[in-house]
Amino acid sequence: MTTFAALSAALLAGAAAPGPAPPTRDLARINWMEFREVVPARVDTVLLPTGTLEPHGVTANGADILAPVAMAEAIAERVNAMVAPAVPYGFTGAMDAYPGAFTIPQDAYRAYVKAVLEGLAQNRFRNIVVLNGHGGGQTAILQALADEVGRARRVRILVVNWWSVCTDVTLEVFGEDGGHAAENETAYMMGIDPPLAHPERYSKDMVTPNPAPGTWSAYPAPSSITLYKEGQGYPTFDRAKAKVYFEKVNAKVAALIEDTIRKWNLAGVPW
Repeated sequence: MTTFAALSAALLAGAAAPGPAPPTRDLARINWMEFREVVPARVDTVLLPTGTLEPHGVTANGADILAPVAMAEAIAERVNAMVAPAVPYGFTGAMDAYPGAFTIPQDAYRAYVKAVLEGLAQNRFRNIVVLNGHGGGQTAILQALADEVGRARRVRILVVNWWSVCTDVTLEVFGEDGGHAAENETAYMMGIDPPLAHPERYSKDMVTPNPAPGTWSAYPAPSSITLYKEGQGYPTFDRAKAKVYFEKVNAKVAALIEDTIRKWNLAGVPW
């Protein structure tokens, strides 16, 4: 495809026109003059990592932050996006009683993230992709905000809960399901930096399968490593598989973003 044809196709589809790569993909490092030249003419998508601080077995308390930040940095060029500073504090839930963990009250969290999303829309990003690293009640808050801000500001917002999106990748690489701070999440952290995991501190007594709905609940959570399916997802700390998993997860998430934006553009929404 010629440059003119690519430009015409992009404009017809409502996408940013192709052009030189921005001087940086990091919103914290770009200056205002560079930003004005880049957004939205050459880049109209932004990746917003969200997470929280809570225990993750024998890997970092900040796994829910480190994972989406690493993911955003890895895929930003492929999906032609800028990377916004992360929202690191979240609505944690039953693991907030562990050392180094805490939760932000739901109302305060919701108001803050809403303001961030509105600020990104105000700065003329057409596509906002929330790369979320934390589950529980935070996922429902983010989805509700995506609907609310997207409708009010006439922007497109995609919320990606990466561990759920990549269930098939977990099964492909490990041959079984994962869990919270289990094989899948621990492997992704090792894909970022192997020393983030401490197998010498691990024992199977640290693991609890998730209860079936309506059976039991506890506060604080009795374990910080939980399994989606009993007997599956115990961490093995396999560095080779961790590297493969890291790359495949990033590729799966990038493909989802590309496909969603392509279909938004084809549909011409919001009209």
